[in-house]
Amino acid sequence: MNVELTKKLYYGIGEVAKAFGVNTSLIRFWEKEFDVLQPKKNAKGDRKFTPEDVKNIERIYHLVKEKGFTLAGAKEHLKVEKKKPLESFEIIQKLEFVKSELIKIKNQL
Repeated sequence: MNVELTKKLYYGIGEVAKAFGVNTSLIRFWEKEFDVLQPKKNAKGDRKFTPEDVKNIERIYHLVKEKGFTLAGAKEHLKVEKKKPLESFEIIQKLEFVKSELIKIKNQL
């Protein structure tokens, strides 16, 4: 999953939901379920997600939607992963991107 968001300090919940192709209610639900999601809220109560929050949502999305983890399993995995450096997840993402680019080149040949 490669999320396409412009470089900003804060993202609205609608932008984040659209980038992942999910409903805003799912993002709000994940916020309640996962402690790693702590979006800032303005005076009106609107959620503002930092790039770090977006990375955490991407990790949750990957575990739940792509890998098929249950919520409890994803929470446990994130706890264990918290002790490890975040690099492994980012390395896997980069390798998947390289793989998709190589497949595109192969199909063009």
